[in-house]
Amino acid sequence: MRALIALLAAAVALAAQPHRIVSTAPSITETLFALGLGDRVVGVSTYCHYPREADSRPRIGTYLRPNVEAIVALRPDLVILQLLPNGAGPQLARMKLNILEVDHGNLEYSLSAIQTIGNRCGVADRAVKLIAEMRTRLDAIRQRTAKAPRRSLVFIVGRTPGRVEGLIAVGKGSYLNELIEIAGGANALAGTPLPYPKISLEALLGMNPDVLVDMGDMADTVNVTEEHKREVISLWERHPALKAVAGKRVYAVASDIFVVPGPRIVDAAAAFERMLHPETTQ
Repeated sequence: MRALIALLAAAVALAAQPHRIVSTAPSITETLFALGLGDRVVGVSTYCHYPREADSRPRIGTYLRPNVEAIVALRPDLVILQLLPNGAGPQLARMKLNILEVDHGNLEYSLSAIQTIGNRCGVADRAVKLIAEMRTRLDAIRQRTAKAPRRSLVFIVGRTPGRVEGLIAVGKGSYLNELIEIAGGANALAGTPLPYPKISLEALLGMNPDVLVDMGDMADTVNVTEEHKREVISLWERHPALKAVAGKRVYAVASDIFVVPGPRIVDAAAAFERMLHPETTQ
């Protein structure tokens, strides 16, 4: 009798799990696939490129402007949204769709989002394991760089194409600031509470960072060539007074690991470590 009750409980739990999931952000998509739920994903956002299997899913718009009609057409039993004031959540709720909102404001929120998604989708144990693995890797990076010099870094995430103008950088309010610190760096804009403040070239020259990372006109990471990356570095070489230029520590990057606060944030921390402290990764 007890065995029968256990089987019935398991069947009820399985039936309650969502089997048609729509993801509205790259971080959510990466989390779902990392938790082994890729076969349940029936729709993804425009900028979901990883893993490769995500490219075969129907697109439902961007995370800032999800297309409610396209989502409804996919007949999802769960829609996972990034916590943003885009109005999609209330619209979907009015249509009687099940929604789950997650926050990626900082590192702990990003890890918590993984657990929240795992819990809702019936794979809480997988989420616990994934988060533990991520924390272990982050702790290893932190320990390797603990006694290394704190080199200053500026990470440009927005810039006028082909020019050193219209600069937007990573500030204290971004989870990337935490990853830079874990990797043994000191974000030169850590004194700014904004996640992505605008800065002038003159201000940047005044900060004079040891390391400069530029993703400014490569946020759409698809099809960025190595030639384009070299052109970006050449832009900065026109300013030889910068320590990062003189020390050949200017890096042009075009990877989703730097802009998607999902499971691969650990890879971003490792990349920052290689830029800041190549000696610790040898």
